[in-house]
Amino acid sequence: MKLRIKGSSIRMRVTKSEMDRFATEGYLEERTEFGNTTFIYALQRYDADVMAASFADNTITVFMPATKAHEWANSNKVGYEHNVDLGNGKKLYLLLEKDFKCLDETHENQDDNYDNPAAILYNMQKK
Repeated sequence: MKLRIKGSSIRMRVTKSEMDRFATEGYLEERTEFGNTTFIYALQRYDADVMAASFADNTITVFMPATKAHEWANSNKVGYEHNVDLGNGKKLYLLLEKDFKCLDETHENQDDNYDNPAAILYNMQKK
């Protein structure tokens, strides 16, 4: 699972095997060690109608409604987004996506990523 944070937005991407695990277990997490401290980011299925997020004990957790989690795992739907109202006119933007193979040259192993639907067009333009 990949995490991108920019300002008041959180974007998570999941690979095929992670999606299978999320569909079965309803929970994914990654850990980054910082000496004596561990930063954790997690995706958790829950019973509600909209996405939500929390930050506590060095852990960012994005909560995904169970009905949407099921649909996401069993369809070609790329992802879901939601703006969480934080009050005082502030919002937190959440985006969950399937992780596609990159179209450019990358050294990262992408065997577990989803096939990129734009790959056919990209390869035609390169010729």
